[in-house]
Amino acid sequence: MPLVYLDNNATTMPDPAVVAAMMPFLTELYGNPSSVHRFGQRARAAIDEARIQIARLVGCSDSELIFTGGGTESINTAVRGLAASRSPRRKIVTTTVEHSATRELCEQMRREGWTIIELPVDREGRLDLDRLRAAMTDDVALATIMWANNETGVIFPIAEIAGICKAAKVPLHVDATQAVGKIAVDFKAVGLDAASFASHKFHGPKGVGGLFLRRGLRIAPHIIGGPQERNRRGGTENVAGIVGMGFAAERGRGCLDQMSRVGEMRDRFETAILHSIPETSINGDVSVRLPNTTNINFAALEAEAILLLLSEQNICASAGAACSSGSLEPSHVLRAMNIPDRIAHGAIRFSLSRFTTESEIDAALVVLPAIIARLRAVLPVG
Repeated sequence: MPLVYLDNNATTMPDPAVVAAMMPFLTELYGNPSSVHRFGQRARAAIDEARIQIARLVGCSDSELIFTGGGTESINTAVRGLAASRSPRRKIVTTTVEHSATRELCEQMRREGWTIIELPVDREGRLDLDRLRAAMTDDVALATIMWANNETGVIFPIAEIAGICKAAKVPLHVDATQAVGKIAVDFKAVGLDAASFASHKFHGPKGVGGLFLRRGLRIAPHIIGGPQERNRRGGTENVAGIVGMGFAAERGRGCLDQMSRVGEMRDRFETAILHSIPETSINGDVSVRLPNTTNINFAALEAEAILLLLSEQNICASAGAACSSGSLEPSHVLRAMNIPDRIAHGAIRFSLSRFTTESEIDAALVVLPAIIARLRAVLPVG
């Protein structure tokens, strides 16, 4: 059976045109962009062009972007850098549904003596903005809040969040990893201070990320060892990866209108599942979410078993729960939304992209009802 790939929030297929754009910098154009000779400066020029391409996608000046090794590094750089520059303030405001790149970093900083304020969400995964306003006290160093949730696709009202933080004079870092390339974003227009994102989420290569830092923002560098990226991130640049990220950004900017078609495929898939399989439901606010994402509960089943049977049919998806030490625990996102364990244990995330085809959706719709019926025959509901 051909591959049916419905796990695009984990990573996307590299656009073949992106791979082609990268190849010269993996072969004959291998110069170091910090070298003064012409050969090295060709690599420097390619990086500069990529920075401009990405700035056009995310809505900022190219001088406000630095390249990193991925979204996780960008988040660590922004959060630790802002925190270090805001002494003696020792509080960080975040949410209960952040990606592990933010969540585990905040837990580590808690162990280091920081106070972490986690704002709750409701059953639909929506943030209470009044709780955010109440949290904006004088001792808050920064807020770090995601734009769109990686598990449910729920989109937070980032413009309003940015306004609340600005009124309190608290810098805001946004994890925009799942938003960039899927919905229109404009970092400057929204009023962000810092934002992180990753190339491989919008059909670019893995191992390269972007970090937006508003002009004039004070931030301590995270990686020391060279003058690269305006002294904010030391180390020789990943030229081929950066070129690929830039080309992916340019391609993605021209393809944003295709996400409405992706949303239609997602809705068709979702509706068919809800109508054909008993005891199914959707996690998250269905009115304000990414067009490519659905998180579906299959009550009284284990996500791991569903995923293994899907994989046997060459269908890729992911769990709303993570397997750890042999036991399946509901994800922290679903727990934060107060989804009962009986439901959350069987949560599966399906995430599409502009390369997803109608035939892939059709194939999944044929296979999934049979898998659920098979599992429920062995493990009766209830």
